[in-house]
Amino acid sequence: MIGLALLVMAFADAESEAEVAVPPVRALIVTGGHDFERPQFFAMFDSMSGITWKEVVHPEANKQFTPEAAREYDVIVLYDMWQDITDEQKQQFVQRVKDDGKGLVALHHCLVSYQKWPEFRVMIGGQFTFDVVEIDGKKYGPNTFDHDQSFRVQIVDPADPVTKGMTDFDLVDETYGGYYVANDVKPLLKVDHPKSAPIIGWSKTYGKGRVVYLQSGHDHTSFDHKDFRALVRNALLWTAAKSEK
Repeated sequence: MIGLALLVMAFADAESEAEVAVPPVRALIVTGGHDFERPQFFAMFDSMSGITWKEVVHPEANKQFTPEAAREYDVIVLYDMWQDITDEQKQQFVQRVKDDGKGLVALHHCLVSYQKWPEFRVMIGGQFTFDVVEIDGKKYGPNTFDHDQSFRVQIVDPADPVTKGMTDFDLVDETYGGYYVANDVKPLLKVDHPKSAPIIGWSKTYGKGRVVYLQSGHDHTSFDHKDFRALVRNALLWTAAKSEK
């Protein structure tokens, strides 16, 4: 009996060590071009088990898409609003996600980035524009933004890995209206609000890469919200291929 007990304990210890040995998801958080509440934003990531992060700020951020730099992260988190990017950096960005399968979590105002680079909207699945543009034969813009709006976030599919087990919740945040959403995305979050586009969260694939966009995330009302934190963490895990497909 003593031998059996020791054997059971050994198996338990081995399982515990295996759990501890699971490497965390390493997030490269790209910022720049738009102010934000830094302490509250990064506290959100600090609260997430199994996640480590490093911030890179423009104009240096786009230098992190080289093959050498990419060894240091699993997922790119975009929380920037930036326009300047060289042709070489565009190519490297596409290669890291599309060819290498790096995860991409795009948040809030990054939907405004790279207005003159059409492939970026293909990559993330949408675009906010201040000008009138034609995409896929339809005109969009100028889009709108409104702060401090109250709305109910509707979970489209509670079985999806990004929203698994979640139910609808209330949020106060900035809304965007009228922006372009690609036909190939999978809607994750919807709202019924006069100042918001109906789809405010989606997932998609871009070559080998998994992509999630969440429109909310302007300030602490989202950063501190348990459901928004859950969405971001789930998005990190899914895009890093650490959760079910």
